[in-house]
Amino acid sequence: MAKRWSGDGRGRGALAAVAGCLALLLSGCTPSGGSAGSSGAPLALLPATAPATPSTGTAGAAREKPDSPTAPPAPGTNAGPATPPVTAYFVMVDDGGRHGVRFGCNDSLVGSAQPGGSGDARLKAAIGALLGGGRPPANAYNALGSSRLTFLSGSFDGTTVTVYLSGTLNQGGTCDLPRIEAQLTQTALEAVGAIRADIYINGEGLSDYLSLD
Repeated sequence: MAKRWSGDGRGRGALAAVAGCLALLLSGCTPSGGSAGSSGAPLALLPATAPATPSTGTAGAAREKPDSPTAPPAPGTNAGPATPPVTAYFVMVDDGGRHGVRFGCNDSLVGSAQPGGSGDARLKAAIGALLGGGRPPANAYNALGSSRLTFLSGSFDGTTVTVYLSGTLNQGGTCDLPRIEAQLTQTALEAVGAIRADIYINGEGLSDYLSLD
């Protein structure tokens, strides 16, 4: 036969005690007369949480690292633009205008690029190429090649270019006279973009100087 609970006071007291403990466990309240704890729920019912740890990933480290300063360019590494060349005019003897402008004794006047300059230095560089500082193109002749002339000064007023030379002019024959005049005049005009050229040798105009030789 199954054992039955007796209806005495001890059975009822035990049931009441069990019910009271269960109510306290579910409600989180402290029993009457007890001291209040620091938390409203038993420690066994609090969720376990792990302490937060600082991120040690490489992305965070990269953000915290200051940018490296950009090194300045080494001096002299950026070369400036090359100086534009000048054009000096030489003679193709008895060419009949096949390679340039025909003039004088059936010759051709041909332009040749030479080391240049900028500003006022362009005129000096161009005339200097005729006075021994330049190199004629292949098969070309320089009627001023045997002369001993020096560039003194030059000027340009927007229309006329003026050139002053000094020294000795040596010419190799009658046909050299128009060659010298054409070479000096056209080279001076081209150097500054003038429409007229006045050239002086030892203080005398070119045409007069050539007529004395």
